[in-house]
Amino acid sequence: MKSTARDLAQLVIPALTWRAPGGFAHEQERIAEYLAMGVGGFLLIGGDQDQVRTLAKRLQRESRHPLLIAADLERGAGQQFIGATGLPPLAAIASLDDLEALRRAARLTAREARTMGVNWNLAPVVDLDVESFNPVLGTRAVNGDFTRVGKLATAWIESCQSEGVLACAKHFPGHGRTTVDSHLELPVVNAPLDVLKEQDLSPFRAAITAGVASIMTAHVAYPSLDPSGLPATLSREILQWLLRQQLKFDNLVVADALIMRGVLEGREETDAAVMAVQAGCDVLLQPDDVIAVVDALEAARADGRLDPEVARLAMRRRLKWAQWASPPNDWRRPSGADTAWGALLADRCVRVEQGPLPVLAAVTEVHIIDDDVHVPGEHASRNGLLDALRTGGVDARRSDVPTPVSHGPFVIAVFGDRLPSKGRAHLLDETRARVQTALDAARDASREVIVCAMGDPRLVQALELSVPTVYAWSGDAVMQQAAARALVKKR
Repeated sequence: MKSTARDLAQLVIPALTWRAPGGFAHEQERIAEYLAMGVGGFLLIGGDQDQVRTLAKRLQRESRHPLLIAADLERGAGQQFIGATGLPPLAAIASLDDLEALRRAARLTAREARTMGVNWNLAPVVDLDVESFNPVLGTRAVNGDFTRVGKLATAWIESCQSEGVLACAKHFPGHGRTTVDSHLELPVVNAPLDVLKEQDLSPFRAAITAGVASIMTAHVAYPSLDPSGLPATLSREILQWLLRQQLKFDNLVVADALIMRGVLEGREETDAAVMAVQAGCDVLLQPDDVIAVVDALEAARADGRLDPEVARLAMRRRLKWAQWASPPNDWRRPSGADTAWGALLADRCVRVEQGPLPVLAAVTEVHIIDDDVHVPGEHASRNGLLDALRTGGVDARRSDVPTPVSHGPFVIAVFGDRLPSKGRAHLLDETRARVQTALDAARDASREVIVCAMGDPRLVQALELSVPTVYAWSGDAVMQQAAARALVKKR
């Protein structure tokens, strides 16, 4: 169908997903349709950095107004874009207790994003890491010390925005106490009002003081803040009364992805979209049916369910921040030294426990156990560790059991993290059994063992292993490479 311009389309941020080998080719029809409607921006998921740069230029050129081009870059631009620099998770960087390293990581991420035309980084996470059964935060969050989280968030936000890229503090008013995944269902946080105000809101107050451009809402219910049971994204009590009036935040409020079940529980996407804007969200991230959502917003304004003044203010805020963002340019493109520093930062974050590490043999067998293999969207390569070992001069071979081909330590790489849509904060019983089977096989073969924990360290720590263990914080390529360098350091 041919789309016509509708001004409330400015409040919608559709997602564009890169696919190999065609890149964004499969999105061309939708791109043309959304630009004709007049959407307010796009969320880019994946892509080669050169293709992303070309696409972003085209989107801005063909749009009738400045666009917000967003991406989730919590772990550096390399988290999403091939060829860009990947970085350790926020918790890993924070563990170094080096504020300048955090600032430099934020600046590097923003510079790489801006040179690609991405002007809005949906980071940092400022939720408190206070719930051991939280299935979705893990190393995305710093820790449970709300004062320290606020200090680190301030440094991150100021450094990111000094490069002309919007930062985004998330997920308001705090996702840290949830025990279920809002991608899959509606979490309810029953913490008392005084606890939420003193602790969970503290990092957001710091972010607001730092001038953060945007805040993302949580698809989470907080009965002590709003007895109606509505998720924060749809709650006027939380967004208008608490965020706007009490905390005096007048910048951009973005609803977390509308495809998530936490905000759709008991309602259609179109109803959720109208309720979110009326509650105080200025833009809506990643709706499934963009045309239906825009039509619903227009109809709601026409029949009075959506206050025209609320909609007008939302459009004004979106335009203000789209105009504020620095245009893409190369004059502050990251240097080779910047990207090399990113690899060194990953090396600094890797830690070894139960050491020292035994020396690898010329031929080293690596057993890969993947607890995340069935997680939607988790398709990162598991070959980075082996490839990096080979680059380091080791003949690394994938093997499920020790064989006579090697007499050195048997390496067990466990990929296990807390991830969106995974729905759990622990390793599967099957994974634990596979680890034990591999340990038993190595003992029977009289082989030493090294475990590489490629994810939230706490998942492997729960196994209470008594063998040398390398904690690499995530399964991203940059952390696989850093783990490999730690293994070959003594050779």
